[in-house]
Amino acid sequence: MMIEVSHISKSFVSPKKYPGLKGAIKGLFSTEKIEKKAVDDISFSIKEGEIVGYIGSNGAGKSTTIKMMTGILSPTEGNCLVNGVDPNKKRKENAKNIGVVFGQRTQLWWDLPLSESFTILKEIYDVCDEDYAERMEFLNRVLELQEFFDRPVRTLSLGQRMRADLGAALLHNPRVLYLDEPTIGLDLVVKENIREAIKEINAKYKTTVILTTHDIGDIEELCSRIIIIDQGKKIYDGSLQKLKDLYGAKRTVSMEVRNYNQKKLANLWETLGVKEEDYETEYDKEQRILSVAFDKNKIHVPEILTAVMSQMEVKDVQIEETQLEDIVKQIYHSGVK
Repeated sequence: MMIEVSHISKSFVSPKKYPGLKGAIKGLFSTEKIEKKAVDDISFSIKEGEIVGYIGSNGAGKSTTIKMMTGILSPTEGNCLVNGVDPNKKRKENAKNIGVVFGQRTQLWWDLPLSESFTILKEIYDVCDEDYAERMEFLNRVLELQEFFDRPVRTLSLGQRMRADLGAALLHNPRVLYLDEPTIGLDLVVKENIREAIKEINAKYKTTVILTTHDIGDIEELCSRIIIIDQGKKIYDGSLQKLKDLYGAKRTVSMEVRNYNQKKLANLWETLGVKEEDYETEYDKEQRILSVAFDKNKIHVPEILTAVMSQMEVKDVQIEETQLEDIVKQIYHSGVK
């Protein structure tokens, strides 16, 4: 395994705060502490070459986990190995194995030309001239860095800087790449270019990629497996397709209809043996659109169309599957059942 995380937890201890002025004074002399568990007994393994989405709501513990995997923080309990190395105990050795890209932060020198930042990183990571030339040729091709390579980093657009940061993180050919919101704030064209670059890098070098993001498009485009964390606990670890199969049973049929009759339709559902809890209907009088949301495991589209068409004229039909974004919101709200 490229990454092995075993029962890691991370707790933060802070002084207890009291309300009001008297509370502020009391806090100066109080020794009471509050312990918050940001990560609570999480375990998982990731193979070489996997692209895994590590997602959760704000404050769920994603960043804390990533910081433990990169060696920035040490676990309160449990342990973690990245390419056989303990990130906290062997930070320099681990740094040679990993690349990190944070969406709103940069590892580049702000006032220097991008070319000089890359030269400095080449020396820091001890990349030989031959390897540097080979990687720059590849990075220039997939990220198109040459168009702004001699410009100061501070003059780059957000999209250009993200491409530059991704190239910098890959300069030493790391075994593992951590991406934190790599497409945040980017327009659709640049997002697609970044995603394609990540795919090609993963395919060429078998780079293991850990992606934390709120952009559902990133997950659908890049990840075949996702890990969901909530309130410090892992609540889902599996394939994207399995998640859709488990929680994406809801489907909506929208029909443009004439002569809508709610009472007749309700009677017809009963005649067909369709239970009231298995569907929801909504009618837009202005647009004359009848929408039926239902569980596709219990009701089939032909049954709905047959029922509606027997009572009214149908002009147009649209079928919508549950979006991944809706599934993830549902899990955040109610957890995994």
